Amino acid sequence: MSPPALRCPLCALSLDATPPVWRCGNGHSFDIAREGYVNLLPVQQKKSRDPGDSADSVRARRAFLEAGHYQPLRDAVVALLRARVPAGGFDALLDIGCGEGYYTSALMPLAGRVTGVDIAKPAVRLAARRFPGATWLVASAAALPLDDASQDVVTSLFSPLPVAEMARVLRPGGLVLAVTPAPDHLWQIREGLFDSVRPHEPDKFLAGFADRFELLAREEVRAPLQLSGTALADLLAMTPYVWKARPERRAALERNPTFATEAAFALLLFRLKPSA
Repeated sequence: MSPPALRCPLCALSLDATPPVWRCGNGHSFDIAREGYVNLLPVQQKKSRDPGDSADSVRARRAFLEAGHYQPLRDAVVALLRARVPAGGFDALLDIGCGEGYYTSALMPLAGRVTGVDIAKPAVRLAARRFPGATWLVASAAALPLDDASQDVVTSLFSPLPVAEMARVLRPGGLVLAVTPAPDHLWQIREGLFDSVRPHEPDKFLAGFADRFELLAREEVRAPLQLSGTALADLLAMTPYVWKARPERRAALERNPTFATEAAFALLLFRLKPSA
């Protein structure tokens, strides 16, 4: 698989992705890590020393996802995009917030060039080891190191939605697939963690897309979950809820030998407007 059309995160000049070092015309260089990924996240774009998910959170998410609990979501994402694939497939697809590559890897058959971007180095390192057919980048979604009008599809599953950047890197008529929690996503878990629970609001994202994109399709995917204590602990470790909950509430949940809840996802498919 050939590399995507890349640009330097420091000066925005095109990057020559010839191994073993990627370089731009201003002499900025970026080494290819042993695992195969490239770090394009300069220090000035970091908000902490080690941004993104921790290694423990990455391991928990990998274990939970590989157990198949969110397989219905992955199948729905692939099906929704496969229905839009032109003859010969998409040329280039970008997955923002790719994590350890669970969803990105399922999308690889749909496009000639697939790029996964995440600010968490432990996640990208793991993705690059397991799925060498894609281009894996440690990079910021707020300043994507990709050329203008270089992508056919951008996906973002439970990840940032930098609308202006997505519009910039998309070709005319390009697609964005955003996945966010449906209103009652993991409701029973949230009831166990918090005194008061409010529904998620997937509609709040629509206004941000309205100027540059049109909404093509909307789906809801539901996955009933019957979780062992280990699976529940893994799920808690990969959600943002637990960092806001009191530790004793989390501990009480994790003492359950089994726990029933339901995952619910909102899938929003947008197309870039001609004038964007």
